Amino acid sequence: MIDLMPKTEEEASAIVRAHAEAGRPLAICGGDSRSGFGNAVAAEDRLRSSEISGIVAYNPGEMVMTVRSGTPLAEVEVALSESGQMLAFEPMDHRPVMGTSGEPTIGGVFAANVSGPRRLIAGAARDSLLGVRFVNGRGEIIKAGGRVMKNVTGLDLAKLIAGSHGTLGFLTEVTFRVPPRPKTEQTVVLSGLNDAEAANAMAAAMALPVEVSGAAHLPLTVTWKFLAGKLPEGEATVLRIEGLPGSVDVRIEKLVAAMSAFATVTRLEQPESSRLWQEIRDVLPYADGTARPVWRVSVAPGTGHQLVAALRLEAGVDAFYDWQGGLVWMRMEAGPEAELARRYIKALGGGHATLIRASGEARAVTSAFHPEPEAVAMLSRRVKEKFDPAGIFNPGKMG
Repeated sequence: MIDLMPKTEEEASAIVRAHAEAGRPLAICGGDSRSGFGNAVAAEDRLRSSEISGIVAYNPGEMVMTVRSGTPLAEVEVALSESGQMLAFEPMDHRPVMGTSGEPTIGGVFAANVSGPRRLIAGAARDSLLGVRFVNGRGEIIKAGGRVMKNVTGLDLAKLIAGSHGTLGFLTEVTFRVPPRPKTEQTVVLSGLNDAEAANAMAAAMALPVEVSGAAHLPLTVTWKFLAGKLPEGEATVLRIEGLPGSVDVRIEKLVAAMSAFATVTRLEQPESSRLWQEIRDVLPYADGTARPVWRVSVAPGTGHQLVAALRLEAGVDAFYDWQGGLVWMRMEAGPEAELARRYIKALGGGHATLIRASGEARAVTSAFHPEPEAVAMLSRRVKEKFDPAGIFNPGKMG
């Protein structure tokens, strides 16, 4: 594969225009940290954003940052940390679970609509996005949104681009919100609850006026892999509270008092608390260097354990839960079992199952993305035709 690495938006525009005129497909790439994610792309040339890099504008007082798409995520996070701010959506690092290297870029984060445990209250990357600049499939440079969001031709283009995985345009710049970073955090650990009991406890915790910012359940099969085995013995249901030290102390006391009705309760303070949530975010238990299929399943909060229980009757499944049970990370013992998983998801009221990791053979016969209903699929095709009429961006990536 030939790597094309423009240094400016104009160079990227010229490359796209030439490929569109020639009908020559392009694989879209940032830092290559999620290589292999999605379905196979039928392209011999790869357009990379890694040279379109740098912070364009950042005034901490405005809590808004504008950055070129190829800027390393680490560079963005250092700048934010120095000003006491953060990416609210807590983006996952896919490298451990996917076994990739590369350097995650801020453009890749938004193109894949990445998030982590704090999505429970802060939303995904898309929800922090204010504006984008990108090159469409005709080679035209498009600006959508900005520091004040505006609609363009009736569509919120910026948020449409987020999660499109490079199939609608080549991102060159992103503008997003950057709220204050919490001064501290603590985590409450409930020990010994089974999956159903944990779902009830997490629902009760989320109903309390204590602003829980993370709610996850770690069954016995994975608990020992977190914090180098230093969590209390047994299953662990973990609840995070963040903020100013005095406020965190008060809210933690209220949470502990309420959760003591469900299980034995212990606490994690810094730095163990932040380390635990980073390991949950990056799916540490399944960063095992194998190709055993790993699924990311999104369902209604509190229903994930029902899906896993049903699947275990027919397949070998290991799992843990984030987002109050609304996000299930599943590792299958053998084949991807795509139809089985998606059938049970439909039976439970709907959701999405995305194949994050699998062998090349498994990926060849299994779509990585959950099938869309026909009406939605038709709309997606029309949007794709509007943005990329020649179909040169990441053909086949999303099925």
